[in-house]
Amino acid sequence: MKRIVLIFLVVLFPAGAVSASAGGAQFDHAAVDVGNKASLQRGAKYFFNYCISCHSANFSRYNRIAADLGLSELQVEENFIFTDSTVRDHMSVAMRPKDAKEWFGTAPPDLTLVARAKGADWLYTYLRTFYLDEARPFGVNNLVLENASMPHVLWELQGLQRAVYKEAGEGHGEEGHGGGKPVLDHLELVQPGSMSPEQYDRAVLDLVNFMLYLSEPAQIVRTQIGIWVLSFLVLLFVVTYLLKKEYWKDIH
Repeated sequence: MKRIVLIFLVVLFPAGAVSASAGGAQFDHAAVDVGNKASLQRGAKYFFNYCISCHSANFSRYNRIAADLGLSELQVEENFIFTDSTVRDHMSVAMRPKDAKEWFGTAPPDLTLVARAKGADWLYTYLRTFYLDEARPFGVNNLVLENASMPHVLWELQGLQRAVYKEAGEGHGEEGHGGGKPVLDHLELVQPGSMSPEQYDRAVLDLVNFMLYLSEPAQIVRTQIGIWVLSFLVLLFVVTYLLKKEYWKDIH
């Protein structure tokens, strides 16, 4: 019975909505729109420049992205493929899993389905909440995924942030002021990047939008097909109703 209820919930609610509420965490809302091809193209640019060097997307092909995003295969070859792959290949990564585990402690996960697994809000918040932490191997930590092994690959765009904690007088002191765990108040930009905070948020939104598309490319046309199907069903209902009246008019 529990399994049936779980399946029902997965079907009824989108993956992003389920994961966003998991564990009671509060994430910033990502106002994504996979129908916005300009946003998807910008997101693809960031994905291939900052993500694909470590993370694969083995369940997707370059030529599928070209077709869905309104790009030519030549444009994809020149701007998105940095290995000896062709546009017909899956989006694999050149880095060997053994090397990745040695450098990062674990092999970076494949990103094809990460947006369905984590949700757009999770990704949007995660990519915007890296902060300086000298105790970590790469000098940064993350609010959403504590002690993440991933470096802040977008730091040149966003800049560097530090964590600002609440004062001891507010009931939750910093270490040494109350004996408890420090309570974060906010993140403060200490080294600006090449983008303003507003521009960076927009860039991350485009990147998340592309990753959401990547997790289910069919969703671009699914809505259009749904409209046609519903229109057909309405027309079929009218025809069927008129036919029923014609057959039963002598009885009624």
